[in-house]
Amino acid sequence: MHIKFNNLYTHFIFVTLNRLPMINEENRERIEKYITGIVNNNDSKMYAIYANPEHVHFAVSRSPKLSEEILATMVADSSARFINENKLCIGRFAWQESAAAFFCIKVRC
Repeated sequence: MHIKFNNLYTHFIFVTLNRLPMINEENRERIEKYITGIVNNNDSKMYAIYANPEHVHFAVSRSPKLSEEILATMVADSSARFINENKLCIGRFAWQESAAAFFCIKVRC
């Protein structure tokens, strides 16, 4: 049987290095769209995202081909490169080496 999406949702939280407020409001939406593209282009689906100055929350249904760690690593590496290449913050941008992932199950009533 072929499974396209899991009915398991993951809420990720990425924190900027040293929890510095590196994501400013003028670039927030551009960063959110970029991260959404990474998720959606890897056979997964973004349900919600919000970038705060020092952290980002996003909820996804990931492809069964990807573990949470692989998806988180792809998003972290690509988004940090995108932010730095496009000079979307002052100084060198980086995420902390660890992230949080919380699992949610969709329940129908």
